[in-house]
Amino acid sequence: MAPLGGAPRLVLLFSGKRKSGKDFVTEALQSRLGADVCAVLRLSGPLKEQYAQEHGLNFQRLLDASTYKEAFRKDMIRWGEEKRQADPGFFCRKIVEGISQPIWLVSDTRRVSDIQWFRETYGAVTQTVRVVALEQSRQQRGWVFTPGVDDAESECGLDNFGGFDWVIENHGDEQRLEEQLENLIEFIRSRL
Repeated sequence: MAPLGGAPRLVLLFSGKRKSGKDFVTEALQSRLGADVCAVLRLSGPLKEQYAQEHGLNFQRLLDASTYKEAFRKDMIRWGEEKRQADPGFFCRKIVEGISQPIWLVSDTRRVSDIQWFRETYGAVTQTVRVVALEQSRQQRGWVFTPGVDDAESECGLDNFGGFDWVIENHGDEQRLEEQLENLIEFIRSRL
């Protein structure tokens, strides 16, 4: 087990393309399970905080889906890659510090090294969840292809990762999404 944070009963690693609905899905799960049971962890949080400190930027504005964040996205990706190359578990260790809830939802898993770190650290309680959405659905949510972002490892690092434990289809069909969330919630509750 990891030296930092509690011992989770379940770690769900969510991945997906920009505007696929990763945050929407993890927030929906947390709202139904309760914040006392379920923590949403964001690997991008400590990355953005450290990046903001080192570059004299507004950390809070880097957290939202704003043009401010988009202006720095490419350089943040480059900077984050440099940090990960030096220490692949750097951001993973940061997000689990002090987490006491039994269920962890990592909302922005982007690399095989992230999955490897959680599997090596927490073992069998770690599962992967891929959130997928048609390009048309992503465009309706405001996605526009950005060279250097949408073709970078931060967006494509798990495209060929086989064997996700769960796949959530978020194409805009609310009833279908609800059915999938209910199945996942039933599984989560079985681990409590």
